[in-house]
Amino acid sequence: MRRRLIKYLFLLGLLVLLFGGGAKLLVAGGAKSLNMGDRLLGGDGGARLLVSGEPYDKGPRQALDIWVPDHAQAGDRLPVVVFFYGGGWNSGAREDYGFAGRALAAQGFVVVIPDYRLHPKAHWPDFLHDSAAAVAWTQRHIAGFAGDPDRIALMGHSAGAYNAAMLALDPQWLRGAGSDPSAIRGVAGLAGPYDFLPMAKGGSAHRAMGKVRPPERTQPIAFARGDAPPMWLASGDEDDTVRPRNSRNLAAAIERAGGQVQLRLYPGVGHSGIVMALAAPFRSRGPVLDEATDFLRVATARRVSPVPAAAQ
Repeated sequence: MRRRLIKYLFLLGLLVLLFGGGAKLLVAGGAKSLNMGDRLLGGDGGARLLVSGEPYDKGPRQALDIWVPDHAQAGDRLPVVVFFYGGGWNSGAREDYGFAGRALAAQGFVVVIPDYRLHPKAHWPDFLHDSAAAVAWTQRHIAGFAGDPDRIALMGHSAGAYNAAMLALDPQWLRGAGSDPSAIRGVAGLAGPYDFLPMAKGGSAHRAMGKVRPPERTQPIAFARGDAPPMWLASGDEDDTVRPRNSRNLAAAIERAGGQVQLRLYPGVGHSGIVMALAAPFRSRGPVLDEATDFLRVATARRVSPVPAAAQ
């Protein structure tokens, strides 16, 4: 009874925040508060957490969660999205991003959300090695969790979008993890830092990778290529944390190289707002979920082999 009362009071307070102009206070609580609000306000029906804390390597931050549609059954081969959260490479936890797992799984995807090593205990390229290892684990094992290992896409927000872009653009990371880079069907990046030299001294990027020489090795734009997986790059035009020029510049570089890329800028949306729009209480901020999943469905569509001429 007491637990039910606490839940009711929290929900009441959350509604006041949402509809009484105090959404900024909820944002200040970070992903954990956002995830709790999404869950208590109903979140997305049709999705469930299938696995929590599955190791993809031996380290304490090398584990992942798997979300699936409610209808998923053993033997299914559903498209897969590996979602990397943001946090400046110095914060974040997979369990706080259930709102992203629920949202994407309710759209029909198997969703993998890995943790990865963070600064100050880790530096570049530790988080790229971990991200690649999580994708390699997914390719090897996701068939046992209703996913299709031949239909994997990457998605991320902020630092997580950086991780996803680096894996897709520079094949060394997935190859180093024993994975096939060509298995990545597409990348959906939300407010990602892709072209941020010179790094602001003392900023999160500088602390995580400022000692790398030459610094261009850390920049996704340096690896723009025409044969990379299709990319959907989204940013809010009010983002003053990771400037929209990062997405604009990478999109332009990929286009010059002859690659496939879509650029989407959301008016009136800031750095946190673009990922908040995945959560049920904040979808009015922009059609981020609908447009990202439209891209991901096309990117992960089944490839049908042509019928041999003799069989026609």
